[in-house]
Amino acid sequence: MKIQAPLGAEPLRILRQIPGVTVVPQQRAGDRRPDAILHFAGRRARIAVEFKRRANAATAWQLVAYAATRPRTRLVLIADQTTTEAREILSGHGIGVIDGLGNAHVELPGLMLHREGRRRARADHPPTRLRGKAGVAAQALILRRERAWKVNDLAGEAGVSAGLAHRVLARLEKEGVVATEGMGPGRVRRVANPAALLDLWAEENDDRPTRTLGYLLAQTPRQLIDALGANLERSGIDHALTGAAAASVLAPFVTAVPVVEAWVAAAAGPEELYDGARVDRVPDGHNVVFLQAKDDTPLAFRERAKRLWIVNRFRLYADLRGDPRRGREQAEHFRREVIGF
Repeated sequence: MKIQAPLGAEPLRILRQIPGVTVVPQQRAGDRRPDAILHFAGRRARIAVEFKRRANAATAWQLVAYAATRPRTRLVLIADQTTTEAREILSGHGIGVIDGLGNAHVELPGLMLHREGRRRARADHPPTRLRGKAGVAAQALILRRERAWKVNDLAGEAGVSAGLAHRVLARLEKEGVVATEGMGPGRVRRVANPAALLDLWAEENDDRPTRTLGYLLAQTPRQLIDALGANLERSGIDHALTGAAAASVLAPFVTAVPVVEAWVAAAAGPEELYDGARVDRVPDGHNVVFLQAKDDTPLAFRERAKRLWIVNRFRLYADLRGDPRRGREQAEHFRREVIGF
């Protein structure tokens, strides 16, 4: 595959490290997105090229919107670094991507270039990542996505400092996820792209919970779900069901519920959980998993459904994505049927 394009030194370096790609530099045109000619298998195709230092989910959605304005021209992103979520969004919308980590996916009639690259150290991640309390602020924004937000409003809703709320809003404004209206004291921000916000938060949320395993006798998955929820509530342990069990309550299409997962208060000890939930400690064959973070942020904005406490639907989507048992498939189905964007 050969690319003729007016490219700078950095995108040239990135392209030249991809096996099978030849680059022919040309004089730069006036448009910051230079048109390029792609040669492959005796064919030619005109493409638009975009260069970014780093592309995450929010960046990907910006490019999807731009590509929609040029339906007759294929867009290819060249970036120093891309996230997995960004690459999935771009490829799902027919946008090619080549990055400095060695990842490449360009698909055209008669052409399929796909290559898996390497990972980069975590130090390259940007500041104010949407995890922990910053993630709670992101969830507040997406749960009340029609609202006009001031910094102090977001701080109060999410239970975070005004400084963190400002940094989250500034980051999302820079990413094009929120839009600003007004000036001075009347300045507010609104969520401009809820899908991008959800993908960005789910991408950067990296819970590493402590897991406590147990077994609760029940004849059916639904009896297990109801019994665990009732026992935890009766004992006064703050909790919220998540995973396939919670999804089965909100969306019956999720059928496989071999294990019930629940986020519980960070301060609850193992014996308190076993006694309060009436769950037996078992070395294997568990059907209950208690999840605990360093604080109670996973319980933020939990919802009541059918007499059960369930994590908010956006947290549930993120938790489903991390489940190795068909989690990604269930998460996308849940997103289509329940979230809707």
